[in-house]
Formats: sequence, structure tokens, C-alpha cells
Amino acid sequence: MPKLGESIMEATVLKWHKKVGDFVKLDEPLLDIATDKVDSEVPSTAEGILEELCCKENDVIAIGSIIAKIKTTATETIQSNPLPIASNGKENGLSNGAVQSIQNESNGQYVPYQPSTVEIKSKQDSVKFYSPLVMNIASKEGLNLNELEIIHGTGNDGRVTKKDILQYLSTRKTAPFASPNETVAPREEETISIPYIQERISEPVHSPIVETSSSDNVEIIEMDRMRKLISEHMTRSKATSAHVTSFTEADVSNLVSWREKNKHEFEKREGEKITLTPLFIEALVKCLKKFPMLNASVSGDKIIIKKDINIGMATALPTGNLIVPVIKYADQLSLIGVTKHVNRLARTARSGKLQPSDVQDGTFTFTNVGTFGSLMGTPIINQPQVAILATGAIKKKPVVIESEKGDSIAIRHMMFISMSYDHRIIDGAMGSKFLSEFVKALETFDTTRSF
Repeated sequence: MPKLGESIMEATVLKWHKKVGDFVKLDEPLLDIATDKVDSEVPSTAEGILEELCCKENDVIAIGSIIAKIKTTATETIQSNPLPIASNGKENGLSNGAVQSIQNESNGQYVPYQPSTVEIKSKQDSVKFYSPLVMNIASKEGLNLNELEIIHGTGNDGRVTKKDILQYLSTRKTAPFASPNETVAPREEETISIPYIQERISEPVHSPIVETSSSDNVEIIEMDRMRKLISEHMTRSKATSAHVTSFTEADVSNLVSWREKNKHEFEKREGEKITLTPLFIEALVKCLKKFPMLNASVSGDKIIIKKDINIGMATALPTGNLIVPVIKYADQLSLIGVTKHVNRLARTARSGKLQPSDVQDGTFTFTNVGTFGSLMGTPIINQPQVAILATGAIKKKPVVIESEKGDSIAIRHMMFISMSYDHRIIDGAMGSKFLSEFVKALETFDTTRSF
């Protein structure tokens, strides 16, 4: 299974394009896979006869695990000793980790299939990923999956590290784990540890299964795969971050008039249509430079401030689902550059051709709920980020204008803005200051500027 990004540790096999016995060419599409971010095609890294499929469709496979064996006609000698595991977790001899060539027909030497040491678990069993080292320790110490689930992880994205499991084992000797069928009541003088409470709070929330009788006038629809992933991510985000949402209102008349004045010339010169979204993203970048704490993530009790500003852009798909392609290094792009990235990613997303790299490494997310007529919204944070900003529908309103000559009433283009942020590291004062700075950037937009 090829590496698909730093944060992606497993993928689901959607469809095999070849069956055992088929001839496979180098770089020919071999199978379709899906991660929690995007679907993609995996090309063969060898040419020969497909000898064995090591996993079935809908299996969830760890990155670096062997998924197929191909009998090749390569001339190089393949050693029959087991393939060593490299420091990066990949098996040596695998091109991108996708397919292992296992037999050299010219000399008859055969390399036996070496199964990955990573335990392959279905998402129904667990939503967590455990490294081979942690799984080996758990196996030696007799820890089952239920017990692994309660260990509080301090690694990236809450993963259980070697230090975490060893620390748990040191306390487990004096306080053995109760099986699911056993209930251990604490003594009066005992208290439940905070890490234990945090771990239980962070578990995914599942909707109860509602039984319906045959007489109920209902229609039951099975969630598609992407909707299941969205459901899982949203409930996990609410359980992970302490969500707070702040609201404000901005006069965007300057932006609206500038766009109306320049949109035709922009399209004629650049070959791209310009919407208000690139202008909002440009303002966001300026504010994130002033408030770097909102361009961050949380790992255990550590705050990781991201130096690059990569803006995720929530995009609605024709299916009704949502995906968040990312504009990389938005702080290094001009308005023209941001516009071209916005349009390209939106087109690619709606045509279902996004690559895994298109949806990775976001540091802050922007969503325009006003596109569908909503005045405002309370967006859910896109983990592992710490904030998400939403813009509402732009409406003409009578507004009081203050000036040295007195107050007057004028018709202006007004827009509500909301931002949800992680109260673990961002308090109300910082969140409100950021929103005020964003409003200032919009309201002081220079209508005389060029592209």
C-alpha cells in the first residue's frame, strides 16, 4: 500500500481492476483505494503475472503492507531472505510500497511472501491506528484491543506511543484491566484518573440504532462511504476540541463593487473567473500572520504552530457530500495565484479527480455557507486544525454610517461571519480579536488596487 501523505496511515481497497492470472503492465492501474480524504488509483510498480491478491475489496489496509504479489521476468537476482523493514516503516525493495515483485523466472529463485507486522483492523473494530512496535508490545504483554483503546495517547493525533504503552503497563501491574464483562467499582477513597476520563470522552460517538416496525411509513437509506467518513470525522472533532463559536458582521461593499468593476477584465486577461472567495482568503492570510496561534494544531499538551499557511476550502460535491481541498502556501500567492488555485481545486473536486496531495496539510479551513443562502453557521473544526471560519450570505441592508458631520443611513452590502475555534488553546479574547482584524481587512479593502 503506497504512502499517501504524512497523516494517512491506512486506506480502504475499493476495487481491483485485475484478477489473479492477468498480465499487468508497469504503471497500469491495478486498483482503486480510498482514504479518509480522497479516492485515488494505484498503478502497478512491476510488470508480470498477477499471482495473488493479499486483500479483498473493502478491506482496510495499513500503509506499507503488501497488497499483491506479481510474478515478474526481471533479470536481477532477488534474495530469498525476508525483506527488512526500513526506518520509515516501508519494506525495502518496494517501489512506493504498492506491489512487491516476488519471483525471478530467469533463475527460478523465489522470495516467500512476508506479511506486514502491522495488524490490519477494520474500522468497525477501531478508529485508531497502532504502530507495529506498539502492537508487538501489546501482543507480548497480552493486551487486547479493548484495553489498547483506553490508553491515553500523547503522540501525533492522539496516537499511542511506546512511552504511553510502557507507562500504562507499569500501572497495569497494580491495577489490572477489567474485561468488558467485568465491572470493577472503585473504593470510596479512589478516584478515576483524568487521562482515563479524557480517553473515554475522546471516543467516537455513534448514533443509536433505531428499530422500526414494518408498519412505519419510512424510507431507510444506507450512508455512502464518504458520508460515513464525514459522520465519523465530525463526531470525533466535537469530542476532541472544546468548540466555541464567535460571530461578527462586516460591511463588504468595497469588495462587491471592486469585483463587479474588475471581473470582466480579470477573466479576459487571466482566463479565470474571480469570485469573492479569493478576496476572503487573501484577508484570512493577512490575519493568520498576525495571529499564528490560529494556524496551529494540538498534540497532547503541546501546541504546534504551523509556519506555512495552507487554507482548506470547503467544497460541496454534486452528491451533496463535502470535501476540503487545500491551497498550499497561500501566504506566498498573489490574488491571481489564489484565484487560479481556488478555481482549479473546485473544478477538480466536483469532477472527482482530486489527488491525495490536494487534500493534505491544511492548517486553517474556510467555508462559505452563504453560497446556499445561510446567513451564518456554526462550523465544526476540521481536525487537527484549531479553527474554521464561515462567511454567510451577503445582503443589502440599511446601515448607520458614522462620520464627523454626523450619522447617516445608507444601503450597504452586509455579511455575517462566524468562527469556531478550539477553546483549549484559543480563548474568547483572541478569537474575537482575530474576527475584528478580519472585518477590518474586508472593510478597508482598497477599491483602487489592481489585480
